[in-house]
Amino acid sequence: QVQLVESGGGLVQAGGSLRLSCAAVGRPLTNDYMGWFRQAPGKEREFVAAISWSGGYTYYGDSVKGRFIISRNNARNTVYLQMNSLTPEDTAVYYCAADEHYRGRYYIPNEYEYWGQGTQVTVSS
Repeated sequence: QVQLVESGGGLVQAGGSLRLSCAAVGRPLTNDYMGWFRQAPGKEREFVAAISWSGGYTYYGDSVKGRFIISRNNARNTVYLQMNSLTPEDTAVYYCAADEHYRGRYYIPNEYEYWGQGTQVTVSS
């Protein structure tokens, strides 16, 4: 088993930036596809970004493409989400997730076996 711990959330003004981190405890993330999802009150969990084992392939949801960047440092056992040009619509709880046997559906929450507790991101106008 692996435990995922998100950090870096907080309050930020519209137009600002924030960097989220996801640290793994228990085993390395080297062989895992990693994803970020978010969920706002009253809304479904939304795909944000995903990254392959080596970091060579990245994928983004349409709402964040061009603004967010996902990356990973396997030596540090950590995944990052750099969020730029934030708007109030980005306000949500952000979750880190790990998929230890990738099957090509990186955008579906149920494909991921492990989830962090989430970190709150609030963007003010």
